[in-house]
Order: sequence, then structure tokens, then C-alpha cells
Amino acid sequence: MWIIATLSPLSFCRYLAKLSSVGSIRDEETCERLRGLIQRQVQICKRSVEVMDAVRRGAQLAIDECQYQFRNRRWNCSTLESMPVFGKVVTQGTREAAFVYAISAASVAFAVTRACSSGELEKCGCDHNVHGVSPEGFQWSGCSDNIAYGVAFSQSFVDVRERGKGQSSSRALMNLHNNEAGRKAILSHMRVECKCHGVSGSCEVKTCWKAMPPFRKVGNIIKEKFDGATEVEQRKVGSAKVLMPRNTQFKPHTDEDLVYLEPSPDFCDYDPRTPGMLGTVGRQCNRTSKAIDGCELMCCGRGFQTQEVEVVDRCSCKFHWCCYVKCKQCRRTVEVHTCR
Repeated sequence: MWIIATLSPLSFCRYLAKLSSVGSIRDEETCERLRGLIQRQVQICKRSVEVMDAVRRGAQLAIDECQYQFRNRRWNCSTLESMPVFGKVVTQGTREAAFVYAISAASVAFAVTRACSSGELEKCGCDHNVHGVSPEGFQWSGCSDNIAYGVAFSQSFVDVRERGKGQSSSRALMNLHNNEAGRKAILSHMRVECKCHGVSGSCEVKTCWKAMPPFRKVGNIIKEKFDGATEVEQRKVGSAKVLMPRNTQFKPHTDEDLVYLEPSPDFCDYDPRTPGMLGTVGRQCNRTSKAIDGCELMCCGRGFQTQEVEVVDRCSCKFHWCCYVKCKQCRRTVEVHTCR
């Protein structure tokens, strides 16, 4: 029986990301065997089996981007073989959980949209609503990314668990808000790409289309939102329950901001009672940096040790006709600093 945990949207995605091509979701029966999905997710899976490979790719994209963005921080988005994928870090209402939910929702929207544009899916294709002549005078043509379909699928599949719990709990409100903020990191940064047509490279006619930003830019945007995230609490406004800044002197957050409910731990020490709390012992640090990647902060005041390590690099590379590059191997000694 295939097992999928229920605590995080990325727990499900992590499992999909690890499936081999043989184990990919190819039929409706597979959807039934995925333990941990609520019934509405099973129904979506059955209706959209062809989309699930894109969801799998999006999941891996989210994990890779999370680990890139947090590579120099105490919590470095380490994944666990157990579920949830990032341990209890994402089950708490911290800003790290906010980032994980946002990047997860964004990655599913991104990957499904990309699958639409590449002609991989029968259910969708290019965005044909973008056509005609723009106010700037260029011709809309080519294949505009169908971001509306990708966002809609992400909303229906990723958000359904929170909506299934009811939207009144503060954690459900936090997760739904951050999911949408992740998708808006794509929507608000769609760009126009163009190609010129004419004699000898002139631009007598210019055709353009709308494209998503690179996912690295999406990750950068969400990471900036993480750095400026707002601590919130649930309050009742009229008959509705909403999230408001805990500190009333702070301005209200926007739809594109990340929100969290509780402060993060310091992530300094390994805690066997808290899966995902791995500590920073053995982590590499930058001896000369005063930022979070510096040895003083990364090692939480415990000090660090220095080793000399021999590194082998490719060097003196030359292109040979035709057609290969030949390089020498150069050895050099570098200092590596690791936390005690």
C-alpha cells in the first residue's frame, strides 16, 4: 500500500517526487491506493490523472528551491525520509511553515502551467485569451502561458485539505493565505516576451506572448516575503474570522505577504523529540561573514573547527575541433569551517 502523510501539502508532493517512472500515477486505480488523501483529492486525482506527473515535477521543484533559498540558514530545508517531509517544522505555525506552503502551492501552479504550454496535457494548452494587438502596437502571438489553468488546479488540489477542515481555524486560514501568496508570486510577475520579424533582423513586426518568470525568481520573491512575514492572530470581524497583525502598530498584510502564527525556534540544537530539528552541528559556515551564514550566528556561539581540504577543479579548458572540450585537473587546498 502506498502511504502519503496528511500533515502538509508537500508531504504528498514529496512522495510523488520520489516515484519512479514505473510508479507514476497513470490510472484511476492508483489514485485509490494513495492512502492519506481526503476523498475530494482522490476525486481530483481521478479526474486529472494526466496532470499528476506535472504535480510530481512541481513537488521536486519546490523541494529544490526551498533548499536553495535556505542553504545558508540554520534551518536549511532538510528533508526526511519520514513524513511530513520537513518534520514537525511545518506542522507548527512558523514563518518556515509559511514559506513551505507558499512555495508548494506556487510550484504546483508553475509545473501544471508549463505542462499546458508544452502540449503535454489534453485538458489545457496555451492561453488563447491573449490575442489581437496590444495597446503598445505589437501582435499577441505565440504560446502564452496558461497561468489561469495552473493556478486553478493548484487551488483545487492543494487547498482542498484546508477547506475540508473548515476555514475557521487560525492554522487553516494561515495555510490558505500563504498558498495564495505563493501563487501570486507568479501571477504578479508574469512577463512579456517578444520576437522580431523582418528583413535582415529588423523589427518591422513584433509578436509577443505572456510567460511565467523563472521559478528561481519566484523562489526569490517568496523568500523576500518570508524575511518580511507578519505575525498574526485570529480575530472576529463581524461574523467572519480573519487574521490580523498581532502587533496593532503594524500595517495590515497584503494578499502577497506571508503570515505566521508563532515565533520560530532558534534551530541551534538537535532535538530527537522534534523530527526536522537537526541543529547546526557539523554545518559549514563562513568565517568572515557577519550574516546568518557566518560562523558566529550559524554555530550559535558554540565555536567552529577548521580543516584544510584538497579540492579538485577542472581548469585550463580548451575547445578542440570538432567538437569537445578538454580540461586539466587542478588541485588546491581550501579551509573548511564547520560548527562544533
